[in-house]
Amino acid sequence: MDPCVLSAHERDPGALLTAIHQVLNAFFGDLGWWPADSPFEVIVGAILTQNTAWRNVERAIAVLKREGVLSPEQLLALSEDRLADWIRPAGYYRVKARRLKAFIRFLYERYEGSLAEMFLEPTACLRERLLAVKGVGPETADSILLYAGRRPVFVVDAYTKRILVRHRIIGDHAEYEAIQRLFMSHLPEDARLFNQYHALLVQTGKTFCRPRARCDGCPLKTIAPS
Repeated sequence: MDPCVLSAHERDPGALLTAIHQVLNAFFGDLGWWPADSPFEVIVGAILTQNTAWRNVERAIAVLKREGVLSPEQLLALSEDRLADWIRPAGYYRVKARRLKAFIRFLYERYEGSLAEMFLEPTACLRERLLAVKGVGPETADSILLYAGRRPVFVVDAYTKRILVRHRIIGDHAEYEAIQRLFMSHLPEDARLFNQYHALLVQTGKTFCRPRARCDGCPLKTIAPS
């Protein structure tokens, strides 16, 4: 086990992670994440959601839909300045416009603009290629793989780390790959499970495990120490 992940002898990581999932699932129910009409919309959302709230992403995507440009072909033809203007609600709009255009160029240079062709790639190979796209980090790449490609890859975000640190499941300095391995080595390789589990952790983080914790009423009080 990674030295940054706690491995106290009295804990079974697989049983603990399964119990957390069961408790959160019973509390929140099926969250139906990611909300999108197409895999391409998922990818656009994954890039736009960097460093902003999802409600802002929804506003930006609504503009792209209204303007009729939410497709690879249309975004390829769109100028970066116009794209930046239309995604302004998502924040950091010039940076995100460059990142969206970088992904579109990657899609056309590697796969002739076809998401179907892109998702024929083996998961590890595609992940490596996505990470080489400017502005695509591990969380964004894994969101694309899991939510758009339905690959069994666990997405780690700030909510995930905060919850696990506060419940003494990982150490403060655990890095992305170590946290991801913790889930993927102790849970069944199931994209639907990873999808719902990540959504449950996000909802828990938004509702209870905020920067200033709201522990009263949190279902995880019955599972692990805080």
